[in-house]
Amino acid sequence: MAQRIIMNETGAPDVMQIEEFDLPSPGEGEVQIRQTAIGLNYMDVYQRSGYYPMKVPSPLGLEAAGEITAVGAGVDGFAVGDHVVYGGVLGAYATARNAPAARVLKIPDGISDETASAALMKGMTVEYLLERTYKVQPGDQVLFYAASGGVGQIAGQWGKHLGAEMIGVTSGPENCAAALDQGYAYAIDRKTTDIAARVKEITGGAGVPVVYDSIGKATFETSMASLATYGLFVSFGATTGEAPAVSPSALQHGGSLYFTRPTLANYVGPRSDLEHSARRVFDMILGGHVTININQRRPLAEVAAAHTELEAGATTGSTIFLP
Repeated sequence: MAQRIIMNETGAPDVMQIEEFDLPSPGEGEVQIRQTAIGLNYMDVYQRSGYYPMKVPSPLGLEAAGEITAVGAGVDGFAVGDHVVYGGVLGAYATARNAPAARVLKIPDGISDETASAALMKGMTVEYLLERTYKVQPGDQVLFYAASGGVGQIAGQWGKHLGAEMIGVTSGPENCAAALDQGYAYAIDRKTTDIAARVKEITGGAGVPVVYDSIGKATFETSMASLATYGLFVSFGATTGEAPAVSPSALQHGGSLYFTRPTLANYVGPRSDLEHSARRVFDMILGGHVTININQRRPLAEVAAAHTELEAGATTGSTIFLP
């Protein structure tokens, strides 16, 4: 019998329950995966809490790695024994599962299942943000929130490799020190420092050409105030609630600013884009430009505790579950 996490209603972490189930043979276009490592992403919190509406009962989890144990009809390019990873496929919180082969990727030699499960979605998020939403150039000064989290740590290293001067926002002296070790040239403690004022100090009063804000409501005004003329506000998360509506006049008076709310699903929708983004992530890891820090490992049964920690901002780097 396989095990999985199910929620019968949305809400607090305790709505998630573990259950046993019979896993059928993979259907057409599917592969069956014995999962060895499962990634935790803030998207999981959005879905579990109901911030992103979900039909219930529902499985949870979007990212995992493991070994293919069976291949369904019509599947080419995969074989039993292949180690694979996927992201964006609901139902990852499980010991085994069937997944659409169109969203599954082989893990390159030199990358472990654990690293792949912790890196794929977070790394692809950084790839599209820094290389496609706004193409970061050498010498750019870039403001990035949640610098000590899983996405933030990858972004600091990635941005430094691109030649940017990365400015990270986090909380507390320990997290600030950690951010500086992850590629950030500056680390701003949001609890003790006026972020916009410090950004203007760092940039000689000009502001930054791009802000990557995953916080939402609580940091909206600060992000607007940190931008240079023609700057781009990239809102890619809302951990404190939805950012307010952006009026055209606010963009005008802020300095002819731009505002966008991108999502990973669009940037890796076509198979060709998925493969491109994943390849960039794998190449950055294999090239030694990005290190994936798995700072929390938990059994799948402790999923509620892991969600509680993530929401409280009590984690750094990546969290994975070991089924």
